[in-house]
Amino acid sequence: MNVLVTGGAGYIGAHTCVALLEAGHTVIVADNLCNSKVESINKVQQITNKDLTFYEIDTTDEKAVDTIFSNHEIDGVIHFAGLKAVGESVENPLAYYYNNLVGTMVLIKACQKYGVNRFVFSSSATVYGDNRVPFVETMDLLPTTNPYGETKAMSERILTDIANANPVFSVSILRYFNPVGAHESGLIGEAPNGIPNNLMPYVTQVAKGKLEKLRVFGNDYPTVDGTGVRDYIHVLDLAEGHVAALENLTEGVHVYNLGTGKGTSVLELVKAFEGANDIEVPYEIANRRPGDIASCYADASKAKRELGWTAKHDLISMCRDAWQFEKNYKE
Repeated sequence: MNVLVTGGAGYIGAHTCVALLEAGHTVIVADNLCNSKVESINKVQQITNKDLTFYEIDTTDEKAVDTIFSNHEIDGVIHFAGLKAVGESVENPLAYYYNNLVGTMVLIKACQKYGVNRFVFSSSATVYGDNRVPFVETMDLLPTTNPYGETKAMSERILTDIANANPVFSVSILRYFNPVGAHESGLIGEAPNGIPNNLMPYVTQVAKGKLEKLRVFGNDYPTVDGTGVRDYIHVLDLAEGHVAALENLTEGVHVYNLGTGKGTSVLELVKAFEGANDIEVPYEIANRRPGDIASCYADASKAKRELGWTAKHDLISMCRDAWQFEKNYKE
């Protein structure tokens, strides 16, 4: 298939491009590079020894998106592009609503115009709000605690309504949990601009000495050690989940959790990282961040049952691969 990957230069997008190319698909990437670097595209090609086509565009730019669809016979879209920091979304909600919702609608409009009926959407466990764990796809979505989560929930509703109105339009909504790790080559991994919003790159940058210490946001949650619990999934497993969703897509709307089904606290992850890499990660306790919940992990049995997908990598390999990438990474 000819697959358009929006946000394909980003962390999850780049790993998915590798998985797609290795599975024999042709890849076209659209990315505005607001939180990624074009070097990721070069590294994807280096890893796979295959070429892809790259457009530096914003998915909210309707004319630019139309150009891509008119230049290529696209068979399917995997839509990653979007702003993704929970805390930042609370501080600047308008940017999140505009970017994430308009970008999704522009892509859907282009799909309808050019007869593209396979759409895989990068959603998030945040759409469950503060539901009971483990999160199951059949749960009613609660109001999320941050605008980022709301943009994902709204995009899901938009895609569902479009699919209901157009029976040939097939959608796979992937609600994934906390991606960590890196490609085993050490060539691509999570390299956010500025101070990281996600835990693992924060840990790796502290371990490398780029940052003085890790800030742990809250130690008074009702969890095993008071710190937030999340379902950490290796980015390679996540990438394979996207390929499985695209290749197995049938008519209608399909929703899948992509996670390991196991919750790990912040301090448990820090200790695992220290043990896996024999390095110390100094940390301090800070106030809770607005929008965070205590515990979040998946019931991933539906993806196993319907897609034949399951997470294979354990927490130690996630920590080792993340550190290997950080050691190799040069800004």
